[in-house]
Amino acid sequence: MAKFTVRTYDAISPVGLGRFSSDYIVAADVDEPDAIMLRSHALPSESVPASVLAVGRAGAGVNNIAVPELAARGVVVFNAPGANANSVKELVVAGLLLAARNLPAALDYTRALPSSLAPKDMKKEVERGKKRFAGHELAGSTLGVIGLGAIGYRVANTGVDLGMRVLGCDPQIAPENEAELSPQVHRLTAVDRLIAESDFVTLHVPLLGDTAGLIDARRITLMQPHAVLLNFAREEIVDEGAVVAALDAGQLRGYVTDFPSPATCQHDKVIALPHLGASTSSAEDNCAAMIADELQDFMENGNIRFSVNFPAVSLPRRGYLRLTLAHRNTPGVIAEFCRVISGAGINIVELGNDSRGDFAYSIMELESDELPGELIARLEQVPQLLRLRLIPAS
Repeated sequence: MAKFTVRTYDAISPVGLGRFSSDYIVAADVDEPDAIMLRSHALPSESVPASVLAVGRAGAGVNNIAVPELAARGVVVFNAPGANANSVKELVVAGLLLAARNLPAALDYTRALPSSLAPKDMKKEVERGKKRFAGHELAGSTLGVIGLGAIGYRVANTGVDLGMRVLGCDPQIAPENEAELSPQVHRLTAVDRLIAESDFVTLHVPLLGDTAGLIDARRITLMQPHAVLLNFAREEIVDEGAVVAALDAGQLRGYVTDFPSPATCQHDKVIALPHLGASTSSAEDNCAAMIADELQDFMENGNIRFSVNFPAVSLPRRGYLRLTLAHRNTPGVIAEFCRVISGAGINIVELGNDSRGDFAYSIMELESDELPGELIARLEQVPQLLRLRLIPAS
């Protein structure tokens, strides 16, 4: 009999689904699932059953999930940062080349040549027409990368490999990404300076309160008239109206975006792609596999890795009963949990804890075969507690 159930939304890669062990039932018609696995399906808090302990998003962005509301219920939301990073990086590089060499317009020109032309006349037309599509080499140009996360640092490193001068800006770069970043990337602290010095500016930041409208009319005026802006992050990070106005006024040479709109899809200075960033079979496989592994480790061991609403906390299993506590990040709450447990004569063999903003998570290995119902009730009376789980000894 299965120990855990997972409800799926969207078409999840079979590679990811295949990583679940026989202890799991994974299907789209599970009534009271222990976990949810999805891609782009909109998931408001009220549609998540009370039975759900975790939600796994097979991708990086979680704008389709009610993250804060679920955190307040003690539901851990996982994502797969970096799993689709290479696919997005490759598309960004394609965008750079499309813009630098005027390839979309050149392709349109070639397709418009009459097929009735004789080969000799076709060659003449090609030689006559190609002059209008002359572009620029990327080598020697300056690439500005805003955001040096899993995608951004890869784009920056590839820019270095292409012979570009690369500027990077990220005040909160993760240590693991900083370790991978090429030393040839010039780190700047000011976004304005990066924009002003770059021939190409590419965005790789999440959509947050302080990044919405990050590229606005004021910052666009700082860009050089021959510069190209690339947005493969989120459409709201750019003030689209200001970009279109700058393109029309000749204050900006081009805009490459993965988020078409009525204002951009037909603009002759815009290269608009149909949200292809992570649309590769490799990325879908990697994201689904990563989420399947994260959910299984959480369900079986209570460990958290790559959550967007709770901190990363994990302990190796040592053969003891395991207690996990999702709770508010309040002074003294861990001491209260420990007081209740030790007051019942139960030894805490090991404890792991961390916090993330208003929320915290604790794992305790307990020297006991079980916890009495009265003790569990006392723990549940602690006002800061959001969710309590007992995981049998491994």
